[in-house]
Amino acid sequence: MPRTIWSGAISFGLVTVPINVVGATEDHSIRFHQYHLADQGRIRYRKICELEDREVSQEEIGKGYELTKTQVIPITDEELSNLPLPTAKAIEIDAFVPLASIDPIRIAEGYYLQPSSPVGAKPYKLLVQALSRSAKVAVAKYAWSGRERLGLLRVRDDVLVLHAMRWPDEIRDPTELLPPPVQVSDEEIKGALALMDTMTTESLEGPEFQDRYTEAIAQIIEAKREEKPLPEAPAPEAPSQVLDLMAALNASVEKAKATRGRGAGPAEVHELPKPKKKAAAKKQPAKKAAAKKATAKKTSGRRPRSA
Repeated sequence: MPRTIWSGAISFGLVTVPINVVGATEDHSIRFHQYHLADQGRIRYRKICELEDREVSQEEIGKGYELTKTQVIPITDEELSNLPLPTAKAIEIDAFVPLASIDPIRIAEGYYLQPSSPVGAKPYKLLVQALSRSAKVAVAKYAWSGRERLGLLRVRDDVLVLHAMRWPDEIRDPTELLPPPVQVSDEEIKGALALMDTMTTESLEGPEFQDRYTEAIAQIIEAKREEKPLPEAPAPEAPSQVLDLMAALNASVEKAKATRGRGAGPAEVHELPKPKKKAAAKKQPAKKAAAKKATAKKTSGRRPRSA
């Protein structure tokens, strides 16, 4: 198991669940170092004191808040660990909500929570089973890495998972990114839905969901190590302007069918509707949809920050 990141407790009303926090994800990216091109010497960054103009060791380095250019308020790790804050040593559950009510853009990295002692096994299991039976998730507050955070607690394979969450005012308003009003016909919408049905899968497993970038980097490293020719990059497909959306959807469905025939199992496929010659009569519903989008743009705004 990975190392413990944080130890504390989950506060669930008057119930306390002592837990350890460990990483729930792994990063398999290939890492690079910086080297001097002339002699392959490693390039490193050194910590220099600006006043003494010398390199200092980690034992000589502390935290501080710059009040002015000439005055720094030192802050110790002990002071940070004893903040006058209830969430400094506990994950405080504030509410329970349906998962569907939380915008996925607010959900960040995840951590596994494990009982830190045999005494915590029963309240831990109580919270796991209560969350599972309620089909809800818990919203909590906790303080890590110099700030108070909002978190989401859920169950995965009978283990509690804590997801960091962004505060409401950390989410930018997307309305200014809306495209100009356009008209989309019912036939085009049905065509897009047919393409979605063709591309639907039951799980995110298989060769199409592998990190091909890391594999390509590994191939380059191996080829250079063995002094072999580098693998050739595939010729990029030239981007083309879509003039006939229905033709593009039809071609996409055929391509998806061919791909599924070589790889994953069968999928339910709906044929695309035949485009009508007189599409002008179908424009009224699209105008209504555009009007609704414009109304939403006017009424939307930044939500106030709240717990």
